[in-house]
Amino acid sequence: MARLGLDPEIPPRLSAAERRRLERMTDADITAGANEDADNKPLTRDELAKLHSARLMRQARWRSGLSQAAFARTYRINAARLRNPEQGRTQADSALLAYLTVIERDPEAVRRALDA
Repeated sequence: MARLGLDPEIPPRLSAAERRRLERMTDADITAGANEDADNKPLTRDELAKLHSARLMRQARWRSGLSQAAFARTYRINAARLRNPEQGRTQADSALLAYLTVIERDPEAVRRALDA
């Protein structure tokens, strides 16, 4: 079996007929096509919420420059409570998301408060 890959330097181009067909598609056509694709079903609301939560968590940790373990230790978060939502297994609760927002906005203030 041969694997084919796209060359990032040469993006695929649509023919004029393909472009017209896509431009004529309605939202209903797009949704129906997505629902018929057994390999790539649309995400449920719960799946989307988990992805959104994971993105927020990874973003907060990435901005800190800390590993997952170091972030958990520094801000006194149970490592599993941080890991599961960050990997999309569970959705972070509102308290954790609020805490991450505070950490992102003023990490030094959080560190001072925890060290006090």
